[in-house]
Amino acid sequence: MIDDPVTAYSVYIVRCADNSYYTGIAADVERRIAEHQGSARGAKYLKGRGPLTLVFSEVIGDRAAASRVEYRIKKLSRPEKEDLVNGRARLSALMSNQRSEAGCA
Repeated sequence: MIDDPVTAYSVYIVRCADNSYYTGIAADVERRIAEHQGSARGAKYLKGRGPLTLVFSEVIGDRAAASRVEYRIKKLSRPEKEDLVNGRARLSALMSNQRSEAGCA
């Protein structure tokens, strides 16, 4: 399957009923959350952890960029994720840290 070059991907974070976080990417976040909640296409991690609450979502761009941001978010500590979810940290700062870690200026 080839990605449509105009499709914008978002990164999202959901809070599970057990208060854990799950981070993912999707071209259509609402559809993806619905899949997680009631379809066989949902992530294994989320089975039995509902109800799910979307707590963060931001459009990133192409799929590769969204995947890089998702990876970076998954490496954050829980307090850092909570700062992002609660608006105390900005994703743009996270992405600029990611670029400097990758050796880009």
